[in-house]
Amino acid sequence: MAEVESFALDHTKVQAPYVRLAGRKPLAGGVVEKYDLRFAQPNRETIPTASLHTLEHLLAGYLRDHLEGVIDLSPMGCRTGFYLVAEGPLDEERVLVALERALRDVLLHQGPIPGASFRECGNYRDHDLEGAKAWAEKVLKAGLRVQPTVPLEGR
Repeated sequence: MAEVESFALDHTKVQAPYVRLAGRKPLAGGVVEKYDLRFAQPNRETIPTASLHTLEHLLAGYLRDHLEGVIDLSPMGCRTGFYLVAEGPLDEERVLVALERALRDVLLHQGPIPGASFRECGNYRDHDLEGAKAWAEKVLKAGLRVQPTVPLEGR
């Protein structure tokens, strides 16, 4: 099986919340970068599914408001954060500032959750705006930082 970058990260040595460059792939005329946007400390806490789902919907738009080149924002299966895929080159500080601004937008969000209707969403009933706001506030209060990659020993 091919090696997966995130499986080689020592999850016991990272300190959430953080932004981490998780991969960079050169393409003809540019580069695509993957960022680990970690909100919850691995193996200690998880974001409830409904809150994570709502954060995904809100950050998908708000991050694009503050950062050019966003290709995709996807929740991690472990429910500790998101992967951001973007056209680069960017840098972690720039992504961090855009994420902070997007999280402030989440806190101010009023009204319906974008893309959360039966026709637009595959699980439209599973949303929690107040939970999403609580996680945005928790991350902002804790203070985002840039996390260097900490590989597992022996890899």
